[in-house]
Amino acid sequence: MPFANLIGLDHIVVVVRDLAASARQWQRLGFTVSPQGTHSAHMGTGNHTIMLEHDYLELLGVLAPTERNAPTRALLEAREGIERAAFTTRNAVEGVAELQAAGIAATGPIHFSRPVDMPDGRKTEAVFQTFLWPVDQRPGGMRIFACQHFTREAVWLPHLVAQPNTARRIVRVELLADAAEAAAADMARLTAQPVQTLADGYRVESGGTRASFEFVDRAALRARHPGVAFGALPSAGAVAIVLAVADLAETARVLAIAGIETVRSNGRLTVPPAAANGVALVFQG
Repeated sequence: MPFANLIGLDHIVVVVRDLAASARQWQRLGFTVSPQGTHSAHMGTGNHTIMLEHDYLELLGVLAPTERNAPTRALLEAREGIERAAFTTRNAVEGVAELQAAGIAATGPIHFSRPVDMPDGRKTEAVFQTFLWPVDQRPGGMRIFACQHFTREAVWLPHLVAQPNTARRIVRVELLADAAEAAAADMARLTAQPVQTLADGYRVESGGTRASFEFVDRAALRARHPGVAFGALPSAGAVAIVLAVADLAETARVLAIAGIETVRSNGRLTVPPAAANGVALVFQG
């Protein structure tokens, strides 16, 4: 039975070396990018968010080295790209206890916040509590955690949800793993969700109507995305995000105006990882 306190995918964390440069690039990709936020001092990180209807993308950078961001710094020494996936949790205190009762050495809750400038000129704070799965348990090479939002009204701001490229939601995250079946089984064990067998890999739902995780090997990844230059792939890790858009023709127009090279196949439009901080962005209608 799925964990009662996990609703489904909340957001994907893309770690970057230069926050300002990444914000400019994702704006070129047709996204509305929030102003930079600065997390509480013990986190040592800053971010830009890209808000969708019920989930979002987070561009995360290290502002000051702390114990909390050591895993992020370690990944950035090797590459940029997807580091973590966050689940929405109804209650972080109850959620961490639920995982611990199931024998998973989860830690937390961790309380933090970041200041937010509201459209009417007011200043407020976005406030969160998170809990973490063990840092050494990374299904498909991706860390996972859960996030409780106390101030959704300070995060899902209407002017930030409106995306020029018409992106609406995350459909799935694709993870590369040589042993794809074992990686999917790890995710299933850690989230209490079943594994579904696909023609070319394995799927684990995140919960409810939120995005799924799909685990594939190198051959399946390249077959899914013909003509896409992936460059040097990690031995394991999340490498692609599939986004649903309201108008694929408008997505194509926005990307063309910005001079972004794309690959069109199977009724989808793909931006290669070199243009999106190590992430293949797949847009589909």
